[in-house]
Amino acid sequence: MAVETLVEPPPSTLSGVARVLVNAGKLNAKTAEELSKSARERKSSFVTAVIGAGAMKADDLAHTLSGALALPLLDLNAVDAQRLPRNIVDQKIASQYQLLVLGKRGNRLFIGAADPTDQEAVERIKFATQLTPEWVIVEYDKLMRQLEAQNASANEVLESMASADFDFDVSDDDAAAETADVSTEVEDAPVVRFLQKMLIDAINMRASDLHFEPYEYTYRVRFRIDGELREITQPPVAIKEKLASRIKVISRMDIAEKRVPQDGRMKLKFGSKAIDFRVSTLPTLFGEKVVIRILDPSSARLGIEALGYEKVEKDRLMQAIGRPYGMILVTGPTGSGKTVSLYTCLNILNQPGVNIATVEDPAEINLPGINQVNVNDRAGLTFAAALKSFLRQDPDIIMVGEIRDLETADIAIKAAQTGHLVMSTLHTNDAPTTLTRLLNMGVPPFNIASSVLLITAQRLARRLCENCKKPADYPRDSLLKAGFRPEDVDGNWKPYRAVGCASCNNGYKGRVGLYQVMPITEAIQRIILSEGSALDIAKQAEVEGVRDLRQAGLAKVRAGVTTLEEVITVTNE
Repeated sequence: MAVETLVEPPPSTLSGVARVLVNAGKLNAKTAEELSKSARERKSSFVTAVIGAGAMKADDLAHTLSGALALPLLDLNAVDAQRLPRNIVDQKIASQYQLLVLGKRGNRLFIGAADPTDQEAVERIKFATQLTPEWVIVEYDKLMRQLEAQNASANEVLESMASADFDFDVSDDDAAAETADVSTEVEDAPVVRFLQKMLIDAINMRASDLHFEPYEYTYRVRFRIDGELREITQPPVAIKEKLASRIKVISRMDIAEKRVPQDGRMKLKFGSKAIDFRVSTLPTLFGEKVVIRILDPSSARLGIEALGYEKVEKDRLMQAIGRPYGMILVTGPTGSGKTVSLYTCLNILNQPGVNIATVEDPAEINLPGINQVNVNDRAGLTFAAALKSFLRQDPDIIMVGEIRDLETADIAIKAAQTGHLVMSTLHTNDAPTTLTRLLNMGVPPFNIASSVLLITAQRLARRLCENCKKPADYPRDSLLKAGFRPEDVDGNWKPYRAVGCASCNNGYKGRVGLYQVMPITEAIQRIILSEGSALDIAKQAEVEGVRDLRQAGLAKVRAGVTTLEEVITVTNE
C-alpha cells in the first residue's frame, strides 16, 4: 500500500502571501518564517523580501498567487502606462503599499499589486477613494518600474513648473523651521521649489491671495488678482500632502494635526525686502486646502492719494482724523480694503509724540512705532479685554480691528468719549446703515450721536489698463439708468471699456477705491437721537453733498479710471 506524502501545514504565525506560497509548495515553512522576520525588521513587504532574497522569480510568484487566489493576472508590459489613471489614489499611498491603479468602473477600482492579501491597503484605499478595490495580480519587478516612472514623472512636472531663475531666502526668524528636517527637505526638493515659484509668481502678478485646493482627481492652484480668482496651474495630486506639510512647517503649525483648521504666519525675503504671509489651512473632503494671504507692508505707506479718494472726501477724512477724540468707522464687506484704509490713516498719525495701540484678529501689517496686539480668544484676550487694557496704557489713538458685539462697541464708544481717537471697522453695506447697526447692537442713540465723527463705506473696483483701454458706445438710456445725470452724458464724453493686453488682466490692472465719506453733522445727530431709519440718514447725507457708492463709482467712470460694468458689479445692492 502506497504511503501518501503530506505537505507540512504552515505555522499559524504565517499569513497572507507567505501562507499561500507554503501551501503551494513553493517555500518551506522555515524559509517563509525567516523571510517574514526579515520583512518585519526592514519594514518592507513579504513579496519584496522573497524577490530580494532570490527565493522565487517575479513571474513564478505572480502565476502562483493568481492560481491560488483565483485572481486575474496582467502583464504590465502590455499596458500603455500613459493611459493609466493617475489622480484616483495618492501617489504616496501607491508607493507605500506597492500598488498601481489600472482603471475604474462604477464603484469598483481595479488595482494591480504583487501582494493582494494586504488588508491594510484595502482599508486605506476604501477610505481614500470611497470605492471597492478589485485586485489584479501583476509581476513585482514590472510593478516597481511603473511606480518609479510615475514618481519621476511627478517630480519632472514640478521641476518644469519651478524654473531656476529666482532667489528666495527664508528670513532669520524662520531659519529653525526651514532646517527642521534636512532629509525631508532634500527628498521633497521639487515640492519646495514649486512652493517658492508659486509665491514669487503671486508677488510678481500682484496677487493678494494664493489658494491650494485638493479635489478628488485634481489639485488646483489659484491666485486672487485684482479681486478675481484665476487658475494658475494644476500640479500632480500626489504632492498635496507634502505641499501642505511644507507650508505648515514654515508657518509653525502642527503638521500632525489635519482634522481642524489652523492659522499661521511666515516671513520670507524677496530680493531686498521681506514680505509677510498669513496662512490658513482647512480640512476638506480630499485633503487640506491652504490659503496664503500676501501682506505687503508697502501698501500701508502708499499715501491717501493713492487710495482713490476724491478731494472733498479726502478733506473730510483728514479733518476727522485730526480731531483729538471721537470715533471713525470704516465699513464694507470682506476684501474691500478697510484694513489698508485704517493703516494709511494710522501711518499719517504715527508721530513720535503719539501713543497708538491696535487690537486685531490678526495684525496683518507690522507698522513700526505702533503697539499691535493679536486677539487670542482661547487665552481670554478678546477685543473687549484688550480695549479695557488699552485704557490703562495711556493711549492717544486706538484702532479696533472689528466691532463684533455690544461689549466691544460700548468700551470703544466710552474710549471715544473720554479723550481718545478710536478707529474701527464694521461689516455693513453703506455709511447710513452703520448707524442703525450700532443701534441694533444695543448701543444707546445718545452715545452714537455724541461719539461718532465720521463713517466711510468703501468698495474696491478694478482699474482700467492705461495701455489698452478704448472708448465704448453705450446707449444714452443705459447710462441714465445706471445713475448718470442728463448733463453728464450729453456732449462728447464717452466711457471706456476693458480690452486686454500682455501687461494686464483682461483689460484691468490694479484696483481703485470707491468711497462714501459721511461726517456726522448736527442734522444727522438729531435723526439718530430721534431713532430715525437708515433711509432718513441717507436722505440727509445726500442733502449735505455726500455721494453714495454708486455715485462715487460713476465719478471714476467719468474720469476713465474704471468701467461702467465694474461699478455696477461692485455697487449692485
